[in-house]
Amino acid sequence: MSVDFGPAGIPFMTEKEYNDTFESQQGSGTISVWHTRYWGWKRWASVLLGASIIVTAVVVPLRVVAKNQYPSYSKLEYSLVDTYEGEGFFDMFDYGNGTEATHGFTNYVTREGAEWSNLTYATLNQAILRVFPKDNTGTAGRPTVKILSRQRYTHGLFVFDIAHVPYGCGTWPAIWMSDPDPDVWPKHGEIDIVEAVNQGNKGAQFTLHTTDGCQMNAKRKQTGDALSVNCLNSTNYNMGCAVRGVPASYGERLNNNQGGVYAMEWRTAGIRMWFFPRDQIPQNIKLRKPEPSGWGTATADFPSTKCDINSHFKNHRLIINISLCGDWAGAPPVYSEEYSCPMDCAEYVGSNPEAFQEAYWAINSIRVYTAPGS
Repeated sequence: MSVDFGPAGIPFMTEKEYNDTFESQQGSGTISVWHTRYWGWKRWASVLLGASIIVTAVVVPLRVVAKNQYPSYSKLEYSLVDTYEGEGFFDMFDYGNGTEATHGFTNYVTREGAEWSNLTYATLNQAILRVFPKDNTGTAGRPTVKILSRQRYTHGLFVFDIAHVPYGCGTWPAIWMSDPDPDVWPKHGEIDIVEAVNQGNKGAQFTLHTTDGCQMNAKRKQTGDALSVNCLNSTNYNMGCAVRGVPASYGERLNNNQGGVYAMEWRTAGIRMWFFPRDQIPQNIKLRKPEPSGWGTATADFPSTKCDINSHFKNHRLIINISLCGDWAGAPPVYSEEYSCPMDCAEYVGSNPEAFQEAYWAINSIRVYTAPGS
């Protein structure tokens, strides 16, 4: 006859042997159901099964929590790598030309055309980009400007000191980053650092656009209002995952306050953006030694919790433009209903050159910093 052995070489008892022993000794107090010496194979199997269920119930959720926990935005040592300012500002950019992919009444001109019509110029203190404020729009659209940095970036801290932002019915200005190469968008993502439409009096929007697999329905630390949480470009009419800042973060109110600073930190842990009014700019930005850990809660926070930042964002150029009308600014629910702008957008933009006196960027500087281990 074979005998099965349990832990520590103790032989398994048959169920009958266990029951007989238990009944005969229970009254004398010499045996307890917890004495493993007298457990049969069925009881051992039950205990082991229960233990495995407990381990699964405790360990697996802990692993999920660890995987989906809010990332650590630990302090990084940033150093300056690029400065866009002064009379050579536009030498660091290429000019886009032609029409806009967003179906606007927009005619981007070449550098020669922009300089001839005074749409771009730079002084020691500021760079100006503006919309053509006269007649002669043509059928292609009102002349305006789009510039793209020659340098490409993956990760970094970008600080924009802006003195004046464009606004007015029909305008769609933006400072953003993306890989504009044909057939790439949105595979390498898009980061909209400053964006607004029409009067811009609802505040600036800060947005990501990606391929599938980037969600922001997770813990976030931000002061702005989340308008959408799915960054997939094909959802919500290409809205992306957008966050809106306070009304004073764009438009006439911003300009009356002499502008302010927008900052964007792009790292493995996530992408964060801040807006600072002119009188609240952190001292370490003024000293050109920026340190986001001392800036307080971000205006917009896009953590890596449910979005692999490194796989969705790479190889970006810095882009600044002023589009007109198009899929967002010129859409009737936005143009006519939300902002109460007159006429059809393209008709208004084409026939009212005087309406674009405030449609210009005045940029004091753009500084780009990088850090090891970001």
